[in-house]
Amino acid sequence: MTTSIVDAESLLAIDIGTINTRALLFDIVEGQYRHIATGTALTTAGVPYLDVGEGIHRAIQNLQDLTGRVIIGPSSEVILPMAANGAGIDQLAITYSAGPELRVVIAGLLPDVSISSAQRLVATVNSRVVETIGITDRRRMEVQLDAIVHAKPDLVIISGGTDYGANRSVLKVVELILLACKVTAKGQIPEVVFAGNKALADRVKEFLGRYTRVTLLSNLRPSVDVENIDSNLNAFIEVVNRIRGEQIGGLAAFAALGNTCVMPTPLAFGRMIRFISCVNKEKGVLGVDLGASAATVAIAVGGKLSLNVYPLNMGAGHLSQRAIEGVMRWLSADIPEAVVRDYLWQKTLFPASLPLTHQSLLIEQAAARYILQTVTQLAMMRGQYAGRGFEPVIASGAVLSFTPQIEQSLLMLLDGLQPSGITTLILDPNGVMSAMGAAAGLNSVIPVHILESGAFLNLGTVIAPYSRARYGSKVLQVRVVYEQGGDARYEIKQGTLALLPLENGQVARLHLSAINGATLDATGKVRSANFKVIGGVCGIVIDARGRPIALPSDKARRREMLCKWRDALGISDSGIELAR
Repeated sequence: MTTSIVDAESLLAIDIGTINTRALLFDIVEGQYRHIATGTALTTAGVPYLDVGEGIHRAIQNLQDLTGRVIIGPSSEVILPMAANGAGIDQLAITYSAGPELRVVIAGLLPDVSISSAQRLVATVNSRVVETIGITDRRRMEVQLDAIVHAKPDLVIISGGTDYGANRSVLKVVELILLACKVTAKGQIPEVVFAGNKALADRVKEFLGRYTRVTLLSNLRPSVDVENIDSNLNAFIEVVNRIRGEQIGGLAAFAALGNTCVMPTPLAFGRMIRFISCVNKEKGVLGVDLGASAATVAIAVGGKLSLNVYPLNMGAGHLSQRAIEGVMRWLSADIPEAVVRDYLWQKTLFPASLPLTHQSLLIEQAAARYILQTVTQLAMMRGQYAGRGFEPVIASGAVLSFTPQIEQSLLMLLDGLQPSGITTLILDPNGVMSAMGAAAGLNSVIPVHILESGAFLNLGTVIAPYSRARYGSKVLQVRVVYEQGGDARYEIKQGTLALLPLENGQVARLHLSAINGATLDATGKVRSANFKVIGGVCGIVIDARGRPIALPSDKARRREMLCKWRDALGISDSGIELAR
């Protein structure tokens, strides 16, 4: 159905990534907002430019070359709003993940209460907690002070004390931060966020405000059993944006343009996951963005979002020895550990490098599997979502989107995320999720229209039964009744991976019967299902490998098993050129 939009406004979304800066244009096509095109250029936050403006202008210039639309004026300025002659754009949204990790010191009271809540707040941005101070910390005060100063934080978060509760303990923490501010060189003093006992808020601002900027948030834990993160998120992001504006050259200048929304990429991504969860209230929604500098996991249920950003990327600089071993467990070829480690270290030094051999492609995709598996497990445990089914699962990131075969993207997600029950795997190949999340603050219609467009790639419906049956036992009977006529029947065995043919966009009815103790949901009660399914680009996916996937400890057997799963999806070893 075509919708008529009066005074529709075009939008330019700029995403400043660690490696690339992208300019995405959204405008009306036949009554609906559509993603028109994307211009790309290398990010210029680092040397020699130290200013993201150059990369932004190059990305927009690339967009102009693709579309023929004039967006930059004769003085190299973005034409905002649109001119009478049609040049320029009406709205500008900026997301960013470039720049160093935000270094944060958390000072609170109890590790399982106020400190834990502060850690969850900090986890919504690309950050690293460099020091934690609490009342259970047995170090002498001068040692704690020395630790804070040497940590060189960009931000200190003080939490603790229920509203009108503990005073003395909180003030003791504040005194420590005050001393740290006094002995820190001018120009290096961190900003402070106070999110503790509201009865002390004005006193804290008075104490610390003479030395640094202090932002007051609502108490993260107004009572022991109540956590207050969502209502503080926007104010916290304002603080982060201010710090980032000083760290990332050129960002503040673009943020100052009229009719502009600026936010960290993970938060914009999480916004869209939360929006989708409001539409689909029966199940939660899982979103994963595997970026060049960090991995974002967003889990939303009924509009309530749990957002976690983990400083894990494809380089060895963020991977421990245990992690290297974890990466090697997903290699389907015999590659020495020294080669794996060398490639990942090279990836740390040159994150924009591409895998140019079959061997390096296997290493990169194995690392993606390990990171996906690690961060989703951490996020689900933190949010207590373990065992929950999701619909849909949405994934973004260059390593997932740009593969020689789309089945490789599918297998990385199946191995890394290990979805259970019945769900749909959606790929965001154009990277529009974060752009839409930022755009929603300016134009709430754009996300609705883009979600209904062809900007996303439906990889397929995934059926992953819960089963502890012996390997090779029959666990699932499947009947596919095609809308155009005819049907097909399949028997699925434990430990196998299969693609059932169903053309992209083709409609069929799926009849499932779990047998031999298998079930279709975590409750163990659903043993049959009958529902309509729309074919994805990979058809219908049956993953009967069990959860969690158990890889053989013997290297030869493990590689044989991984190769068998690759063959089941039709993944070949030929062709390594990436469509970047």
